[in-house]
Amino acid sequence: MNEAETSDDPQDTPAAGEPAAAEAPTTEGESAEAVTEAAAAPAPPPPAPVDENKPASEPQEGGKMDWYILKVAFNREDSIADTLRKRLKMEGMAEFFGEIVVPTEDVATFTRAGQRRVSKRKLLPGYIMVNMVINDDTWFLVRETNGISDFTGAAGKPMPMEPSDIERFITRPSEKEEEEAPIKIGIPFKVGDRVRVKEGNFENQEGDVDAVDEANGRITVIINIFGRSVPMELDHWQVEPL
Repeated sequence: MNEAETSDDPQDTPAAGEPAAAEAPTTEGESAEAVTEAAAAPAPPPPAPVDENKPASEPQEGGKMDWYILKVAFNREDSIADTLRKRLKMEGMAEFFGEIVVPTEDVATFTRAGQRRVSKRKLLPGYIMVNMVINDDTWFLVRETNGISDFTGAAGKPMPMEPSDIERFITRPSEKEEEEAPIKIGIPFKVGDRVRVKEGNFENQEGDVDAVDEANGRITVIINIFGRSVPMELDHWQVEPL
């Protein structure tokens, strides 16, 4: 046998029983078909377009509600609160608002005939309180409501109420607490007012209001008797302003 036709390299000779590797022929027709299939494959979808005209004020889901204080026209607190409630419903923004409150307390007043009447007295005349989510749309709706001048806050930024103020003006006591809590007496005098006693042992005596007890409806008046200043505790209807 010719040495040129014989190879001692075992890699050139397949092992016994092992089939020889077959080379897959590649033709021009198959290459063209692969290129055609690749060109026909759908391209990935483009990224969603960004709407530049979308308002930045669009409310975000899960926005946090807080209590805010609004400055309003004096003696129009109730009507302004009603107007705000109607507007937010008309504008479809009720989901971003909670309660709208005019904080009041029960007080007892007396007529000239001595009849006792219980009425509501505003705790913060000229203010109302609203539980809401703050964003551009809700801020604009509130500011554009007739009778509302502004939020309370610093540098034009609405500031949420402190928890202690919420408890003081907003949180309602339980029914048991309401029954036990004494109703205050509406007294039309304040410390420093000059008054005249209109009935009793000191009728026509004049003096200055030194203390006011709304829980019991009494006031302390400093009256000058025999050259001495004497504090006298009187029912508030026993005196009249000067």
